[in-house]
Amino acid sequence: MRIALVISEYHAFVTEGLERGARQALQELGVEGPAIARFAVPGAFELAQAASRVAAARQYDAIICLGCLIRGETAHFDYIAQAASQGIMRAAQASGVPVSFGLLTTNTADEALARASDGDGNKGREAAMAAVAMARLYSGLGTSV
Repeated sequence: MRIALVISEYHAFVTEGLERGARQALQELGVEGPAIARFAVPGAFELAQAASRVAAARQYDAIICLGCLIRGETAHFDYIAQAASQGIMRAAQASGVPVSFGLLTTNTADEALARASDGDGNKGREAAMAAVAMARLYSGLGTSV
């Protein structure tokens, strides 16, 4: 199985923890080393764009999108959260490649760090588990898009 990680570099102090959690889960599932490709993007808004392009390459069984949005004082958070979540879903639906949602949308940096900390509650870990589960489901269906 080949997995692509699409990771936002914005709020790297959080996304690094999400990536650690995702890689740990993938390793536990037997996916590691060259079977994992990493694609860095500037921010959450770019996650869906990259996921769509990576999916179109047809080289990966699943894509894991990891990012972090922390609410600020303006509506910017709401616009980016909506666009990113809808875009990630569209990338999955249009391509037929599973794309998991590991984008945190939190009120504070402390909330984000709690969700990116080591352990079973790490949202990167959860996104990786979901991606592999969906890739296995799709593989078992034996259909192509």
